Amino acid sequence: MYDLTGPNVRRSNAGTGKALHHAIGGQGRAANGCVSFASASYIGEGMNRPAIDITPTDQAGSGPPGRRPFVKMNGLGNDFAVVQTAGFEPTPEQVRAWADRETGIGFDQLITIAPDPQFGEGLAPPLVRFWNSDGEEISACGNGSRCVGWLLMEAAGAHHAVFRTVERTIGATRAGDQLVTLDMGAPRLDWQSIPLAEEMDTRGVELQVGPIDAPLFHTPGCVSMGNPHVVFFVEDAEAVAVASVGALIEHHPLFPQGVNVSFCEVRAPDLIRNRVWERGAGLTKACGTGACAAVVAAARRGLCDRYVRVLMDGGELMIDWRESDDHVLMTGPIEIEFTGIL
Repeated sequence: MYDLTGPNVRRSNAGTGKALHHAIGGQGRAANGCVSFASASYIGEGMNRPAIDITPTDQAGSGPPGRRPFVKMNGLGNDFAVVQTAGFEPTPEQVRAWADRETGIGFDQLITIAPDPQFGEGLAPPLVRFWNSDGEEISACGNGSRCVGWLLMEAAGAHHAVFRTVERTIGATRAGDQLVTLDMGAPRLDWQSIPLAEEMDTRGVELQVGPIDAPLFHTPGCVSMGNPHVVFFVEDAEAVAVASVGALIEHHPLFPQGVNVSFCEVRAPDLIRNRVWERGAGLTKACGTGACAAVVAAARRGLCDRYVRVLMDGGELMIDWRESDDHVLMTGPIEIEFTGIL
């Protein structure tokens, strides 16, 4: 097992305001398909920062019981507490307490990295799990996965890393200073894969908000990027009451597992403005899988190209829905905030 320890790392906004550059080339893997951890230091723009000490230990859960080191990170303001540990099963009450921004650490999602229990340490890519701030475990988180990919690459001194979630295998590649490209795999578009409660064409499902004869929002597209998304196309994303409408749609009966709700304004074939109400987390500054879903949903309807810059409240991502294999590539920044103990 591995121990995340070390002094606090100063906050830096370096890289978050830069134009993003698409990483060229395929996604790589470590020689044995996994990444082994070693000590890693992080050097920001013009600033030597304290090391994030990610060093092997002899047994899982090193330190006193219940004392687990974490790294606080964010991707475009969508923030996470990342823990490396095995056999960690936090209760919903624990997650909600840690996520509380007044009395806890404060985050949108809790993330754990551990050896895959199906195979054992070193025999397969590490298993990454996610919990929303409401305490519910979820199957995917795009911005969080970018942070995980960066940690794995930084720790191993590598340019590529591979890890597994409960839903799919994800590859990460360095794309520049504090930039990571993720291969999110192919979107799932069949109604049963979203999932929906009944069969519909996911290019535009039968759903509307507002009066029947004059709906405010209607006929959204649906996409699964490892988690369910519904995408409403709007003329002005800034004018949408995302919190009230998103909360209304999140638990609609059409979505038996709940749904992430995007409001997507296509400004040009290569430019989208997207705002997201996240299932279990509410209004966040950015949603990586939401950006991927918005591009896929818009491209399926001929509203945009397959390589698109997506603007969110916290910044921008580059999304490439690659034609050669249908995989979605997401490129964006990460930021280390601080370290601590759960």
